[in-house]
This record gives sequence, structure tokens and C-alpha cells, in this order.
Amino acid sequence: MRTRILASLLLFLLAPLAQQAAPLLLRPGDKLAVCGDSITEQKRYSVFIEDYLLACQPAANLSAIQFGWGGDTTWGFLSRLHQNVAPFRPTVAATCFGMNDGGYLPVAQAGERLDRYRQSLDGIVANFKAAGVRDIVVGSPGVVDTGTFRRLSPDAYNETLAALGDIAREVAEKHGARFADVHGAMLAAMKKAKAKYGPDHPVAGGDGVHPGANGHLVMAYAFLKALGCDGDIGAITWDCAAGRATATGGHRVLAATRTAVELESTRYPFCFFDGGGDIASARRMVEFLPFNDDLNRYTLVVKNAPAPRVKVTWGKAAREFAAADLERGINLAAEFLDNPFCDAFARVHETVMAQQAYETDAVKILLTSLPVWTKHFPGEEKNTAARQELILKKSAALVAESKASVSPVRHTLAIEAL
Repeated sequence: MRTRILASLLLFLLAPLAQQAAPLLLRPGDKLAVCGDSITEQKRYSVFIEDYLLACQPAANLSAIQFGWGGDTTWGFLSRLHQNVAPFRPTVAATCFGMNDGGYLPVAQAGERLDRYRQSLDGIVANFKAAGVRDIVVGSPGVVDTGTFRRLSPDAYNETLAALGDIAREVAEKHGARFADVHGAMLAAMKKAKAKYGPDHPVAGGDGVHPGANGHLVMAYAFLKALGCDGDIGAITWDCAAGRATATGGHRVLAATRTAVELESTRYPFCFFDGGGDIASARRMVEFLPFNDDLNRYTLVVKNAPAPRVKVTWGKAAREFAAADLERGINLAAEFLDNPFCDAFARVHETVMAQQAYETDAVKILLTSLPVWTKHFPGEEKNTAARQELILKKSAALVAESKASVSPVRHTLAIEAL
């Protein structure tokens, strides 16, 4: 068991190096289906992913739809894939199953369930391809919390989840799909967080299974990396002596002087919420995860700073930097967690939450009820088709609202000598 856990940690450390060279799977206009069990239905990592696709814009005009179903397994999802997912016509899909597939059993007792997981996951990938899904990311299951999980030894069930993760990797390789090591990423981040905050600090939630925002941020990180997102949000180059500045795509310089630069941006850095001081907030997890380094680089380069040490003010926040560090470039997204994009990002987040809340009802109730209508009202197939069209039409309208919620943000950087 210890060997398997160490292997998962090693894979997590090596994965970023392997994935860094992987090309971006996403293409302009892609629609990502995020599929999983109750952890997906929590609408946290799926919302973080869509927040990123819309605001950080690894490609143009992206969207996502979540297909979480509490208590689901790979075989349960496979039985409903054509009815519940195919009508939305996703072009890319990401799966995260296994928590329930393992039956909360030690790996030695879970052999039949592991075999069924392999067979069903293989069927899911094959059926997605048959339905016209271009690219698929197969995710491993997450983890149970080593401090709060009580059904059996958390180490024992994490060994089962690691075995399921090995199967997910094999299925992905068989089909030429991408693999997201959610398990390894969460295991490594959980170890770091508990080393600082104590063994009872929850990463996989108070029940040991359903993570808080902190654990979901790790899940989103693993999937975004597997999708090939390179993390380049933008760059600003400012020559203080000349009073000139330039910016890369998604950012426009409105005015520049020796002491200030005003910009307008349609591409946002990812912003982390503190949940009103929640110990399981996304912001509390940032220090244990290379999210900003790998996925969230908004670079400021300052040439000819007015002094060897200066104060940079961005919005309402200010920090001191050495001129030499500014010359090399700093990551604004990492240095200023409170920044001028936070309010706009929160509005995007709220809009995506509303969209994905509808998707839960659309998938679990509305679409699922359509065969029942046909059963009890034969000859009414035209009305059934009209109902499906209405369900999809509302989904498309909410997706459009989510995209439109990313509005331009005006912000100012100021510098002064110390």
C-alpha cells in the first residue's frame, strides 16, 4: 500500500513535466462535457473549469456543461450516456468516476468491481467517440481524506482508488486519450496542507469523500493541465523612463506615463475566493499547488524602475518589489490575490453556477423523464422531441449568458520609488 501511494506521489511530481509539452486539446468553439458522480454534481471543480475556460481563455468561445450524478458509477453513466449527454453534442469530454465504483472496499476485496470499472470506462470512451466527441480526458478518482474518512482505513481505500486510477490511465492509453491524475494531485496537495494545518484539516471534505473548494481546486488543476492549458494569461511590458507600455492579446493599454499604466482587459487571471475565511476555501489551497505557476501567469515586466526598490499598486492593493525582480518579471496573479479582476470574476462564477445548476435538473430530471412520457403517451413522439428541444434551447441560452458575463475590466498599475 505504501509503495502504491509513493508511486502516485511520484507520478504527480513527474506529470507536470510530461503534460507541459502536451498540446492544447481545446479548439475555438469547443464544448466540454464534465462527467462524474456526486463530487461532480457538487458543481465546484466543474465550475472552476468553466470559469477558467471562459475568463482565462485558453482558446476562444469555449464552454462547459456538467453531468454530475450523485452515487453514479462508470456502468451507471454508460447506460445513460446517449440519453443524457449526447443530445448536448459536446466536442470534448472529461470523466471522473471511481469513488463509488470501488464500493468502499479494500483493494483485495474489490476485484470484481475493478474489472467492471475497466470494462465500463472502456465503453464510455468508445461510446463518446462513436457520438462524435473529438477528444477525451480520462480522470482518475480523487482521494478520501486521511483525517475525516471513517468507513474504513483511509489509506486502505486510497489504495483502492489508486488501483482504479491505474486502470483509468491504461484505458486512456488504449484509446489515445489524455489522462488526468486527479488522485495523485489530490494526495500530494492533501499531504502538504495537513503538514501545515494539522491532520484534521479537511481536503476531501468533512465526510472524507466530498471535497471543499480547496480539494475541488486541485481537481480543476489536474483536468486543466491534462487539457493542455499553458497558463499564459497575458504580459505587460512597461518602460517607466519612456512612459510607454505594451500588452499581449486580451489586454489593451489605454494610457501610460512614468508612474502609471491604465489598461482594459477581456482576458482575466483566475481569482481565488476565501469563502469568508473558510478553512477549506480555494485560496487556502493555493500555496500547496502550482496553479499560478502552471495555469495562471499574468506577467508584469518593468524596465527602468524609478528606484532600486519600489511600491507597485494594483487596484486597492500594494506590494514592494526590488527593481531587479520587476525587470525579470513578476506574476501579478500570484502576487496580488486581491486584485481588480476579483469582482468581475465573481460575477462570472455566479453566472456559471446558475448555468450548471440548471444542467443538473436538465440531466437528472428533465431528459431522464422523456422516455417515461413516451411510454405512457404512445404516439406523442413529436411532443417528446419538442420537450427535448426546449431543454437544450434553455441550456444554450444559459451558456450564452455565461460567456457574456466576461466583460472588459479597466484597471491601473502605479509605481513609486521607496
